[in-house]
Amino acid sequence: MTNLLTRIKDTIMADLHAAVDQKEKKNPIALLNQYLRQCEQETEKVRKLVERQYALKDEFTREYSQAVELAEKRKYQAQIASKAGETELYEFAAAEHQQYSSRVERLSNSLEQVKSQLGELERKYEEMKHKLKDMQIRRLELMGRENVTRANHRMNQVLDSNLTSNNTNTRFQEIDTYLDRLDHQVKSEYYRDTIDARIAQLEKEMKLEESKSI
Repeated sequence: MTNLLTRIKDTIMADLHAAVDQKEKKNPIALLNQYLRQCEQETEKVRKLVERQYALKDEFTREYSQAVELAEKRKYQAQIASKAGETELYEFAAAEHQQYSSRVERLSNSLEQVKSQLGELERKYEEMKHKLKDMQIRRLELMGRENVTRANHRMNQVLDSNLTSNNTNTRFQEIDTYLDRLDHQVKSEYYRDTIDARIAQLEKEMKLEESKSI
């Protein structure tokens, strides 16, 4: 059990951060996702071991309680047989009592060992869950850094005149020219519509004045 725990722990812990740091420049998120999957798999294995250890503890507890009960029963029966002078029956009950008493002692030691191992498994399991959470947080941090780096790179390509290509400058100039032309067109149409409406109003007023003077 100890060797298994050590192997699982080493799989997760050994040089993890060093390996990530060495390969971050290539594809940090993909690399960390790989380690996260491995950690999740190993953590799941330990979770199953913890559950199995709980089941073993319950089984040992039942066996221990049963052995104690039978040992007490045979002890009482041996006393009754002794008082009744039933030598053969007494010897059988006494031998049974001795067997169950030995079993009680053995099961007691095994139960204590299982409880101790269970405590160690639970401690390791909690440690691995914390490690998994730390790596999930680190993935978020790396994603934030990667996102900011890419955003800055794209913004610098647009804003930094030293890095902006001629094609980009030409494209912006074309956009500016188009916007100016569109603005001029809108204004011309507005003035044209305004002049037409104003002239029509003047004509209407003049005709009205002429009709009054007749």
